[in-house]
Amino acid sequence: MADWDIKKLRILRTLQERGTVTATAEALHMTPSAVSQQLTGLAKALGVTLLEAHGRRVRLTGAAQLVLRHAEAVFAQLERADAELLGYLQGDAGQVRVGAFSTAIPALVVPAVQELRRTHPGLSVVVREAEAEAAYELLAEGSVDLALSLAAHAPTPRDPKFSRVSLLADPLDVALPAGHPLAGEPGLRLADLAGEPWIFGSSGPWSQITTTACENAGFVPERAHAAADWNAIWAMVAAGMGVALVPRMAMAGGIGALERGGPGDGEGRGGSGSGVALRVLSGDQPRRHVVAAVRRGSEGAPGLARVLAALRQAAVEQAPGEAGADGPGWHTQTIQPS
Repeated sequence: MADWDIKKLRILRTLQERGTVTATAEALHMTPSAVSQQLTGLAKALGVTLLEAHGRRVRLTGAAQLVLRHAEAVFAQLERADAELLGYLQGDAGQVRVGAFSTAIPALVVPAVQELRRTHPGLSVVVREAEAEAAYELLAEGSVDLALSLAAHAPTPRDPKFSRVSLLADPLDVALPAGHPLAGEPGLRLADLAGEPWIFGSSGPWSQITTTACENAGFVPERAHAAADWNAIWAMVAAGMGVALVPRMAMAGGIGALERGGPGDGEGRGGSGSGVALRVLSGDQPRRHVVAAVRRGSEGAPGLARVLAALRQAAVEQAPGEAGADGPGWHTQTIQPS
């Protein structure tokens, strides 16, 4: 039987993800020569060629791809063993490390932690702010146990390393200057704002979410100002510099400190003092989809199950009727895109 060295298999998987020996070495805090030496040893132990020259780089052979397909099952089974052992040793105690994007922390993570302190005081939750790409790198390397991200910016549900579950479809409301002619328009639609100056980031997830939502409504938004900080966006809208889409979860972070308004409710969307009218869009309201992910096989850990349950309850309380309706189990099926 071949010698399936777990450490060396993880190096091979990292090479598949990072693309080069140098990037693999940096990710694993090794030297390039050590990476090459370990992979050479793995190839010798398995009796197959794992790498082949491709210009000035290397690429994985068909045999390496076959090895990794089986290795993913091994990694998942080891995660299950760890989860079962952790449950045996700690039960509902222990620590769960959560990586989450900024607006998810006050809206979902903080309420979940508060509830767990009340119901499971022996369980400790450690929070680390991280956007999607960084969160999944932390999850893959074992630095966090659960990652929260937007579905549009997470790895595909078919990624064998992770199991995912949808938590929330977060509606996007539109922020207009309080005196805007459309601030009190009944049945306001996103398409009604096609000719407005828009405020959103120059790059990154929020830029993509805003442009995609507007394009789905039939127009390309004209970006008048670029900003990524919600308070900066809010201040510019209040000053009459443009309009912006605002995720409802961001309101849990305290921006604007005002109430949301529904269609046709005139000036009652936060009061004249705020300088901003926050309107719920009619008919074509866009949403961004929030997902949680863990390493495949770790789903059975009691602490993770408790944290997920608390996050799902926080999602229900944050937006009744918008929380994920796929049940409590982890899955890898297609999730509705953001």
